[in-house]
Amino acid sequence: MNKNVIVFAAHPDDEALGCGGTLACHIDNGDNVFVVFMSDGVTSRNVNGGEGEELSLRNKSAYESCNIIGFRKPEFVNFPDNRMDTIALLDVVQKVEYFINKYKPSIIYTHYQNDLNIDHQITYRAVMTACRPQPNFCVKEIYSFEVSSSTEWSLSSSGSAFNPKKFVDISTTLDRKLNALKAYSAEMRDFPHSRSIDAIKALSIYRGASVGVKFAEAFQIERVIS
Repeated sequence: MNKNVIVFAAHPDDEALGCGGTLACHIDNGDNVFVVFMSDGVTSRNVNGGEGEELSLRNKSAYESCNIIGFRKPEFVNFPDNRMDTIALLDVVQKVEYFINKYKPSIIYTHYQNDLNIDHQITYRAVMTACRPQPNFCVKEIYSFEVSSSTEWSLSSSGSAFNPKKFVDISTTLDRKLNALKAYSAEMRDFPHSRSIDAIKALSIYRGASVGVKFAEAFQIERVIS
C-alpha cells in the first residue's frame, strides 16, 4: 500500500541534505512525498534589504531539487530565517498541524532536536508537539535526520549526540541526492567543508559501511507504531 510521507524542513536544502536519498527511495516505491519548508532560508543574511532576488533563487533551487528527486512541489511557510524562536511555538505547531491534516502522512521526517541551527530545533519541537499521541492519529513513524554543518556542530553540552538506529540503503539513489544538492549550488561549499558534495558522499559511505551497504542515510527513531 502506498504511503504518504512528509518532510518538515527548516530551510530549502535541508530535505536533500538530510534525507534526499531516502525520499527518492520512497518515490521509487510508489509513495507520495511532500516537503514543507518552515523558514525562507535567506532573510537573515541581508540586514540592509535586497533579499528578494536571493529568496527567489532559493525557491527556484527548491523546485529544481524536488523535481530531481521526484516528488511533488514544495510548500513554503516563510517564517523568518534563523528567527523562528521569535515566533510563538503555538503558531509554528499550528502550521505543522495544518499540513498533517492536509496530507495525512503515516511517516514524517524532520530535524534532530539538538542541531546547532535554532530553526532546526524549533521545527523539531513543533513536529513533536503536533504529533503528540492521540487516538486514531495518522502518523505512525517519526524520524529525525542529520544535516551536515548543523548536526555535527551541535553543542556537546546538550548531552545527547545524534545516535542513529535506522539506516536506509541509498545505493540506488545517491546520484539523485547529489544532483538535488547541486541544484542548491549557492548553498554548497568547497571541500573540506562538511556541506560539500565530497563530504556528503563521504558521510553516505560512512553510514553505509556502518551497516554493510555502499551508501546510506541515518536517522534517529522518534516514534514507530506498528
